[in-house]
Amino acid sequence: MAQTLPKPTKTLSLDTAVILASSGGVPSTGRGAEGSSPFRQVAGLSVFQRAVFTLQRAGFSQVLVLAGEEEDELRRLLKDDPRLFIPVRWRPTREFPPEEPKTWHALAGEVEGACLVLGGHLVFTGSLAELLREQVRNGQTALVVSSAGDHKATRGTGAQNLQSSPADGSVADMLIVPAGWLGHCGGTGAGSPGSRLLIGEALRSTPLPGLLDQALVNGGLRTVATSAVSPHWYQEVRDAPGATRVENLLLRSLTSELDGVVDRYFNRKLSGTLTKLFLRMGLSPNAITIVSMVIGLMSAACFALGSYTAGIIGALLFQFSAIVDCCDGEVARLTFTESPFGAQLDITADNIVHMAIFAAIAWAQYASHGEWLSLALGLCAVAGVAGSQWLVDRARRLRRSGWSQPDQAGRSNALLSHIANRDFSLVLLAFAVTNTLDWFLRLAAIGSNIFWVLLAWITRPSAPARV
Repeated sequence: MAQTLPKPTKTLSLDTAVILASSGGVPSTGRGAEGSSPFRQVAGLSVFQRAVFTLQRAGFSQVLVLAGEEEDELRRLLKDDPRLFIPVRWRPTREFPPEEPKTWHALAGEVEGACLVLGGHLVFTGSLAELLREQVRNGQTALVVSSAGDHKATRGTGAQNLQSSPADGSVADMLIVPAGWLGHCGGTGAGSPGSRLLIGEALRSTPLPGLLDQALVNGGLRTVATSAVSPHWYQEVRDAPGATRVENLLLRSLTSELDGVVDRYFNRKLSGTLTKLFLRMGLSPNAITIVSMVIGLMSAACFALGSYTAGIIGALLFQFSAIVDCCDGEVARLTFTESPFGAQLDITADNIVHMAIFAAIAWAQYASHGEWLSLALGLCAVAGVAGSQWLVDRARRLRRSGWSQPDQAGRSNALLSHIANRDFSLVLLAFAVTNTLDWFLRLAAIGSNIFWVLLAWITRPSAPARV
């Protein structure tokens, strides 16, 4: 007679993940073997590193790793890594074989609440890990995360992806099991023959499918359906084509809410190729920021020459600089190397380029026409950008410490989103093509000063809240 699984007496939390590093595909055949899934590189990180950092970013407080002969090399991947601040606990499979129930009985004592169990061959989004934690907090005690193929893909988010039972043909590669159930593991196998739930290779030899079959019988099992068209996805990485596919998915997910029209439909389409190149070269996000700034300064040098052709070349170089400027953030997010210094460097480099371009156009106009007005307009534009830089730094400090008025936060964030918008590059190109850079200089002188005045007004200490 089937055993009855204990019902949790309180709301559970999902803070622990168990990675089956030895079940991820082709066995390792030497130090860091490329054929072994946990070691395969995807967007600058190994699959194993990416899993650990994604779990950490999603709020998990510890990771347990069941590893075989690859343990030493996996340890080296994380050793002294400043990005890692949660404990990673190692359990050698010679002492904790994943196919043995006693292993899971032992792990039950190391888990509070529920645990996420997954193979070492998976890449998944942080939003999926956050969704799973939310579902457990909302009272879902047993979950399987399945992929049903694109023809059954669900585009919803959150609870819209939650199904009462597994769909036909769905494959489960990630499981969430309450800690109290782990002590009831017995036997092995991929579940009952009539089960509609297909267990993925990494989990198939563990005793966990039997627990899930029992939960399915008792009506306590739910499925989170995922696909590549959902923001909550996971993908297997077992070979080079799989790594390339997942890398492309990760790049497509790197859009920002601050992206303008040019970023969404042009810059991001091209920056992905450069981002892959920079990752293979091992360039840091800050180094890419400097590359973007140097290209921008080359653009300013072209504008200073004053000819129509030089202006077109300058505008195209500035557009190229804007594309490269997308890459520093993409590399930072892909490699979990975002930093306050990097964000500050990015803004400062952008403003240095803008000031150089405004000054170069002003000089070219003065050299061509001998009008002091051009120099005055250039000075106004440069001063406007410098004032904006100071106020943007101040607004960012206020945002970190907390606004005195909620209304200030909304208006300031709306205004700051415009300074991160790269549509400005297309505007400059249009003025260069139409040979009206003198009018661009006028608009820049006016616009940059209007911006800092508005930001100064919004962030003033005495700004009242709207009622």
